[in-house]
Amino acid sequence: MSQESSHRVVALVDEGSNPFELACAIEVFGLRRPELGRALYSFALCAPEPDTVMRDGFFTLSGVADLSATESADTVIVPNRPDTEVPRRAEVLDALRAAHARGARLVGFCSGAFTLAEAGLLDGRRAACHWMWADAFRRRFPGVRLEPDVLFVDDGDILTASGSASALDLGLHLVRRDHGAEIANAVSRRLVFAAHRDGGQRQFVERPVPQVPDASLAPLLVWAQERLGEPLTVAGLAARAGVSPATLHRRFRAELGTTPLAWLLGERIALACRLIERGEPRLDVVARDSGLGSAANLRAHLKRATGLSPSAYRRRFGAAPVEATSAITA
Repeated sequence: MSQESSHRVVALVDEGSNPFELACAIEVFGLRRPELGRALYSFALCAPEPDTVMRDGFFTLSGVADLSATESADTVIVPNRPDTEVPRRAEVLDALRAAHARGARLVGFCSGAFTLAEAGLLDGRRAACHWMWADAFRRRFPGVRLEPDVLFVDDGDILTASGSASALDLGLHLVRRDHGAEIANAVSRRLVFAAHRDGGQRQFVERPVPQVPDASLAPLLVWAQERLGEPLTVAGLAARAGVSPATLHRRFRAELGTTPLAWLLGERIALACRLIERGEPRLDVVARDSGLGSAANLRAHLKRATGLSPSAYRRRFGAAPVEATSAITA
C-alpha cells in the first residue's frame, strides 16, 4: 500500500498557538489512513523558532521544520492564539503572503483569521471568526467581510473556521472537497465526529439553560437518514419526534445550529455525492434515492454545494460506473 500523497499540508505554529487546533490539523491531515488504502495528504509542522512555547506555557514544541517548509506546501494552516491584539512576527506574515502569491491554499482555524487579516490577505474577502472576537475583528479589519455567526467560510483559496471545534468541521469539509464525500465520511467515522455540518450553520453561542432539557435529536436524525429517499417533511419529522413543528425548529437550532429543512437538504446532497462516487451513473436514480426529486434539482443543488456538475463530480471522485442504459450527463 502506498503512503505517498502529492498534496502537502503544512501547519505553521507560532508562540502562543492553541494546542487543540494544532491537534485537529494533525488528526485530519497528518494521520495515515490504512483503512483507505492510501494516504490523503503529506503533512508537516513548521515554526519560525527551533522551540515554540504553546498557549499558556502548556508545553514547548521543538524538532519541527522552519518556515521554508511553507515554500513547497499546497495548503498552509495558519497559527492562531488567544491574544489576538498582539501582532504576528513579520517573518510569519511574509511566509503566508509568499505562499498565497504562489497559489497555496490558506486555512485559518479560530483566531487564525486575525493572522490572515494582519497579513492583508482577507481585504474584500469573506471570513469567519469566533463570535467572542467578532467586534474586535471588525474594528481592526473593517475591509474584511466578516460572517460572524457561521461555523466556517470557504472563500476558495482562503478558508476560515470560527472556533476550536469548527476546525474539525472545516478540516472534514476540505477532505470532502479534495477527495469526495465517501472519503470524508470514512475520516469522520474514525474521528467519531459528525460527518457533515455545513459552514453556514450557526455557531453555538451562549444561551440560558432550559429548565427541562430537550431530548436529544439523535434518534430522529438516524431515522431520517435511513429514509432520505422518502418525502420527508418538517411536519412529519415533528410528528415522529412527538413535538410541534415550532418545537422541532427550536431543537434543531439549539442542537445543530440549523433548520430541519436545511439539515435534510445537506444530508440529501451528501447522499447524492456518495451514490455518484460509488458508481451510480443514472442521474434520475441518484435524485430519486437521495430525495432530491429530479435530475435538474440534483444538478442545481450539487453545483451550489460543490461547484461541480454531476459529470464533473463523477470524473473527480467517482468509482468505475455500474452498467446502466443511461449515463450521467451534465
